[in-house]
Amino acid sequence: MTNLSASRVFVVDDDDSVRAALARLLRASGYNVESLDCPQALLERADLASQPACVVLDLQMPGMTGLEVQQKLARLLPIVFLTGHGDVSSSVEAMKGGALDFLPKPVAEAQLLAAVERALKRACIESERRHERAEIEERISHLTRREREVMDLVVTGRLNKQVASDLGAAEKTIKIHRARVMEKMKAKTIVELVQLVTKARAYATDEE
Repeated sequence: MTNLSASRVFVVDDDDSVRAALARLLRASGYNVESLDCPQALLERADLASQPACVVLDLQMPGMTGLEVQQKLARLLPIVFLTGHGDVSSSVEAMKGGALDFLPKPVAEAQLLAAVERALKRACIESERRHERAEIEERISHLTRREREVMDLVVTGRLNKQVASDLGAAEKTIKIHRARVMEKMKAKTIVELVQLVTKARAYATDEE
């Protein structure tokens, strides 16, 4: 079950009555709701990723469409689109951009609540992933260049004497570097170190 108290739902719609009704429904269901009347108000928020959150977003709004908002958010938050003007091409584009749902107005209460629940579950997973990534990158940042070289070889399964040969260093020196790598990476075993390095490389690949 999603932790409602630790997550937010941003409702973005230029129609005052629709926005109020959506916010009222979501608050009655226990969600922490922030109601906004324009996309700019959402995009100017500096704390969007500070806690798990999703967006219930109108597709057609003055100044900026929902699809343009989606592009600017760059998958930072899961989006549930609501529209009274939707078509197949817009739906396909929204889904390709990572939208979780594309629902027509008026939307059934149960349908909306189910979509928001799914969106927040995804947001919780992504929030944990961001925190884990930041923690791993912080640990790696404290390694010296030589310690990184030693770590890269150690995680391939090479022994201290093999790493020493590869790097042209004394085995005793490699043992010291290896111990420092384990300490700085907060890894108790080589298996844990391999897992951390694998995750770090996966995160780097995601950015490419």
